Formats: sequence, structure tokens, C-alpha cells
Amino acid sequence: MIAEDDIDDQFLFRTAFEKNGFDYKLEFVSNGVELIAYLTFCQGGGIEAYPSMIILDLNMPKKDGREVKEIKEHPDFKIIPVIIFTTTKNEMEVRRCFELGANSYTVKPVSFDGLVKTMRE
Repeated sequence: MIAEDDIDDQFLFRTAFEKNGFDYKLEFVSNGVELIAYLTFCQGGGIEAYPSMIILDLNMPKKDGREVKEIKEHPDFKIIPVIIFTTTKNEMEVRRCFELGANSYTVKPVSFDGLVKTMRE
């Protein structure tokens, strides 16, 4: 599951996954409201229906990535690893995301090749 509001970045994610040979089914949402709605929808299918991870942009409309706390406080959703993937490098922001429950924090690479490498890692 990738929560990213930028259509171009969504395309780059999909392409980077394909370039690495990953055959994961990617689902995209454009903001935190859509993410919570998607996770709520998945509840009906049990734990197997949940995404294996959430790649979450910080700066999105409506509900942004800082709402990771809401996911990590939910009794069912808290098991899903959340990776913050953003352009924000601010040390206080990084610390805050970990305090809110993020499992990892990655700064978006500036090139497509960097994105491919990051996805591989």
C-alpha cells in the first residue's frame, strides 16, 4: 500500500517496483483519509487482507502522513509496518514520526535510479 498524493511519484513507484522485478500488487491512495478507509475496508477480510506494509508520504492533503499514530493505535492496524517515505529531512520531524509509531523513515532519492535502488534495499 502506498499513500502518495503526487501522480508522478505514484508512476515512479510502480515503475521502480517493476524494474526490480517485484510482482507485488500495489494499491495507491492519495491521502490519509483514503488510507484509513482502505484499511477499514480490509478489516472484513481478516489479517490476510491487510497490506504487507504501508509506504507513507508525510505531506498529503486532508490527512497527512503524520497521522501514522492513528494507524499504530488501532488494535488491528498496528501490526502493519509503516515506512515514512518523504522529502522532509528535518531531524525533529524524523524523531516525531518514530515517536508516533513509524517503523522506518526514508528520504526520497532525487533520481529514478536512486528510487530503484532504495526499493531494492
